[in-house]
Amino acid sequence: MAHATSKDPNVFLLPDLGEGLAEAELLKWRVSVGQHVGELEVVAEMETDKAVVEVTSPRAGTIRALHGNPGDIIKVGAPFVEYEGAGKPAGSNGTTRPEAKAVAEPKPAKPESTKAEHVEEPPARAEDAGTVVGMMNAASGKALATPAVRRLARDLGVDIDRVVGSGIGGRVLEKDVRGAADGVPAPKPAPCDMGQPSIAPLPAGKPPAAPRSPAPAPRDPARAVPSADEITRIPFRGVRRTIANRLRESMNQAVHFTVMDEADVSGLDNLRRRLAAASGEKVSFLPFVASAVCRVLADSRFRALNATVDEKAGDESYAASIVQHRSVHLGIATDTDNGLMVPVIRDADRLGVLEVSRSIASVAEGARARTASREQLTGSTFTISNVGSHAGRFATPVINYPEVGILAVGRAKEGMIVSKGSFRVGLLLPLSLACDHRVVDGATAALALAEIVALLARPEELMTPARG
Repeated sequence: MAHATSKDPNVFLLPDLGEGLAEAELLKWRVSVGQHVGELEVVAEMETDKAVVEVTSPRAGTIRALHGNPGDIIKVGAPFVEYEGAGKPAGSNGTTRPEAKAVAEPKPAKPESTKAEHVEEPPARAEDAGTVVGMMNAASGKALATPAVRRLARDLGVDIDRVVGSGIGGRVLEKDVRGAADGVPAPKPAPCDMGQPSIAPLPAGKPPAAPRSPAPAPRDPARAVPSADEITRIPFRGVRRTIANRLRESMNQAVHFTVMDEADVSGLDNLRRRLAAASGEKVSFLPFVASAVCRVLADSRFRALNATVDEKAGDESYAASIVQHRSVHLGIATDTDNGLMVPVIRDADRLGVLEVSRSIASVAEGARARTASREQLTGSTFTISNVGSHAGRFATPVINYPEVGILAVGRAKEGMIVSKGSFRVGLLLPLSLACDHRVVDGATAALALAEIVALLARPEELMTPARG
C-alpha cells in the first residue's frame, strides 16, 4: 500500500489502495476522535473497485480529526486522518483546519421525500415578473402555474389547463390541483394586485366563450404518489457503483454482437456423473465448458478472442492497440450478496477438468466472502458467465471490458436432436458468445462457438489441459 506524503507530519493522506486507483469509498471508521492508536492499527475500512481494504495508521498517536463520513468517496492523496502532536500546522490552535472538517459522528442522512414538492404561494408583492425565476406561461389556453405545480398535476393525472386557478391573476396553485384531483370545485379566483378583475370583460359584440368541460377523472392520488413505505431508495455505492461504471464503460467502448448455439451434452452428462462418483466431488457442466473455452482460445485460429483492448482516449501520442494473450486467464462471473464479481483463474489452460472445477469453487467462495484480493479480481483475458445456474437459456452478456469476449452458459434442458435423418431425445446446453465487433469478426466468433459445441460433444478430449 503506497503512502502519499504530507508536509505536515500530523496529517495522514489517503494512500493508493491499489495500483493506479484515484479514489475509494469510506465504509466505516474503526477509530474515533480522541482515541490513541498504535502504529499499523486499523483506522478505517475502504472499498476499492470490488475489494474491501483495511487502512492502517502509519504512526502511533492520538486522533485529532477524521476526514469523511461513511459512504463518502475520498480521493487518493486527500487528508484522511490528523493526529495530535508537536508537529501542528503553522497557525494551528489545536483545532481542525477550516478546510478539513473533523468527523466524530456520521452526518444524519437527509430524509428522502416521497411526496410531491410543496409549493408555497408567494406574497402579492412578489408577483412582479422581474422577481419570478422562470416566467409562467401566459399563452392563450395555457394555465398560469409554476413548474412544480405542473409536475404535481402530471403526477396526479390532472389536466392543468382545465383547472380554474385561485391565485393572483388566475394562477393555478397546488391546492387547486389537489382539489381538482379530489373533485373539489376551485374557490373564486383572487383579484390581481392592480385592483383589476382577474378575467377581463369580453369586447362588445363577441359571444361568451363556451364553458370549460369538466376535468377528466383523475388517477388515484395514493397510487400516483407512493407513500414512503412503498418504495426503497438504494444509492449507487460500493460494489454496485463499480458494477454500474464498468458496465457503462463496456457499452460505451465495445461494439457488442452475440452468436448463439446449443451443444449436445448428453455424453458429457454421463461423463461428469462418473467423474463425480469416482472423485467424491461435485462436478458441474461449467468446468467442462471452461476447458473447452481454454482449448479454443489456445488455438491460433481464435487468438483474437483471448485479447484485451488497450486504449487511452484523447491522448494523440498513444495509439490504441489490441493485446493478444498466449495464456488464458479465465474470469468466472460470480453472483454475490454485494453484486456481480469476476474472480480470475490464472493459466486456466494449464489445468485439467477437476483442477478447473476446484479453482472455480475456490475463487467463487473468495468473491462471496469478500476475501479475494484486488489481484484476484483483475487481469482476466476472457470471461464465462453461468447464467443457467439460476434460470434462463440464452442471453446477451455484457463484455467484461477491456476484454473482447464473454460466453454465457444457459440451463441445460432435454430436447430433440436430429442427425442424419434420425432423431432422439438428448440434453441441450445453450451457449451465447458476445464479442467486441471492433476486434472479432463475426465469422471468427461463429466458428469459435461451433468448435466449443463440437468439443462438448467429445468430452473425453477435455480431461487433459489445453496447454502443457
